[in-house]
This record gives sequence, C-alpha cells and structure tokens, in this order.
Amino acid sequence: VFNKVVYLSGQVPKNTEQDVAGQTREILATIDELLALANTDKSRLLSAQLYLKNLSDFSTVNAIWVDWLKGCVAPSRATIQADLVNPDWLIEIAVTAAQK
Repeated sequence: VFNKVVYLSGQVPKNTEQDVAGQTREILATIDELLALANTDKSRLLSAQLYLKNLSDFSTVNAIWVDWLKGCVAPSRATIQADLVNPDWLIEIAVTAAQK
C-alpha cells in the first residue's frame, strides 16, 4: 500500500489441478480476501492485468471476470498471453485498487 493505493502483484492458483475456470475463481476469491485485508474491495479497482497461458481461454476467463465484477465499475484491464513461471498455472492476475 502506498498513498492509499493497494498494489497486488500477480496472484496465482494454489490448486493447479483445476481447469482455467477453477483457477480463475480461486484467484478472484484470493483477491477479494487480500483487498479486504487492505481496507478496500473490488468496487475500488483501478486497473487489472490478466496473464493467460492460452489465449483460447479468454472467453471463459472474461465471463467469470464480468460475473465477479457485477455491480462494480470495471477497471482498465489488459489481458496478455504469457508463458507463466509454473507450467501448471493457466492464469495470473495482478490488480491495483484505491483504499476506502
């Protein structure tokens, strides 16, 4: 946290046995928890970067993302195809949010 801005570096799944939908939901739940610990929530997101191992997973991940953000203004977002450090990670998400 710096100047009431929360920077969450890339969050990755703990359970790599899941498909991309499961990994995405797990990461978003972790982000919810970490934002709460930093006195904020997803309604205060400023930006997000989603790193996908397979760009073919974009529509699945995007649907989960849109559902997760229901009732919130969507932040600026970049979705990038990337080789992730662990080959079992299908997605990594980093976000920036303002504190309440």
